Amino acid sequence: MNDIVFLPAYQLAKTIRDRQVSALEVLEAYLQQIAQHNPTINAIITLDEENAIAKAKAADVALAKGEVWGELHGVPVTVKDCYETVGMRTTCGYKGLSNYIPQHDATAVSRIRNAGAIILGKTNLALLASDMQTNSDFGRTNNPWNLAYTVGGSSGGSAAAVAVGLSPLDLCSGMGGSGRIPAHFCGVFGMKPTENRVSMAGAWATPLEGDRGLQYMYAAGAMTRSVADLKLWLSLVEGADGRSWQVPPTHSEVVDARSLKEYRIAWSDGFGDVPVSIEIRTVLEKLANTLASHGCVVEKANPSPFDFTGAIETCGELIGAWMSTRPIPQLPLLQDNLRRLISGGSVVKSSLRGTRFNLKQYASAMARRDRFTAQLEQFLVNCDAWICPTVAFPAFGHQPVGRPISIDGQQVNYLLGGVAYTAIFTLTGHPVVVIPVGQTAAVPISIQLVGRRWYDMQLLHIAEKITEVIETYQRPLGF
Repeated sequence: MNDIVFLPAYQLAKTIRDRQVSALEVLEAYLQQIAQHNPTINAIITLDEENAIAKAKAADVALAKGEVWGELHGVPVTVKDCYETVGMRTTCGYKGLSNYIPQHDATAVSRIRNAGAIILGKTNLALLASDMQTNSDFGRTNNPWNLAYTVGGSSGGSAAAVAVGLSPLDLCSGMGGSGRIPAHFCGVFGMKPTENRVSMAGAWATPLEGDRGLQYMYAAGAMTRSVADLKLWLSLVEGADGRSWQVPPTHSEVVDARSLKEYRIAWSDGFGDVPVSIEIRTVLEKLANTLASHGCVVEKANPSPFDFTGAIETCGELIGAWMSTRPIPQLPLLQDNLRRLISGGSVVKSSLRGTRFNLKQYASAMARRDRFTAQLEQFLVNCDAWICPTVAFPAFGHQPVGRPISIDGQQVNYLLGGVAYTAIFTLTGHPVVVIPVGQTAAVPISIQLVGRRWYDMQLLHIAEKITEVIETYQRPLGF
């Protein structure tokens, strides 16, 4: 039964619907995998075993009557512990919220529940989702490829759980790169959809009534072991919900389903001020050559004009401005975290600067955001997708927060090094798919595939075509 836990979610669902295996048997296989490996990895910090078993039994009874709850009928999944989950604590990795039991599900959670999924547990994250390592009040999460290495953050538990078969799909989230960085470090697929394609209502623990949560530059995401599961996830969670007015009705996107050789792909092995490690650059060049050998039109290019450093600073300023207005009790702690990360360079300094913005400064930053978005969109009009690094370096050993990162012997500011290649798309709201494409001697390497705003399914189709000609997700040894 161990191999069951490494099946993609869509295949698990079909296996259950076809009565080849029961939902309870699938759940028991996951519980066994969790019991065996979670103590070492610490990916799941809240396990709702009793309710999950009851739900799996109910799923089997329903199926015996010919009732199918949805496309994820009986499939166990996990959720990053910043999403509100009715009846299950939501902590944001902070012990001060240990007793916070939401009365409602986040929209993204309710939609996967409505599709028949069973919420098995909640995954670990950085304290208040504010670091690129995952070491919360509930302990450190270890990288399954090397336990001495970080899983990234803030959605580190999400990536680790999916990588080692504790979950086939995890509902994560991201702002500066919280979903994409861990996907890269752990070698799983990840996605940040177009901003506002998925409602973020309830996507952050908000004990105060009337607080709709973060509304800008904060996106739902998923971690999976296949592009097909990302496509399924997005189809289930997208669209208006009556809680977030920015989210439009379900987007009727027509996918131009061409073959790989009919696409024009731009690629880059670096931009801005942060250097990219030789290991990452080597993998990117190999991927570009592979795509070209299969007939794809490949061109090395970066958007121009585009002030990458200015974009990162604008992203930091706006995050700081929005966070400073949130009526959450944890805000002073979050600001303290930013001050601890001051060695993270311009992105942290700009975030602190943003917390003190007046209206004119805020409006100016929003105008810059619009300009950056338009410049990137214009670049993407001339190609079908853009490949670039996810992070400038592979996963690294656990280390103190704020200590500089070494890239081929060059010391780079801690947080800036982590988000230099993800924050750009946080700012502009473009969709991104993270694809594992290679390995170093110790850990995986992934790339970001970037597409035009609102062309998310088109981007996923291109991602799927790319995976047909390369090796992608690999199961970590020992799991």
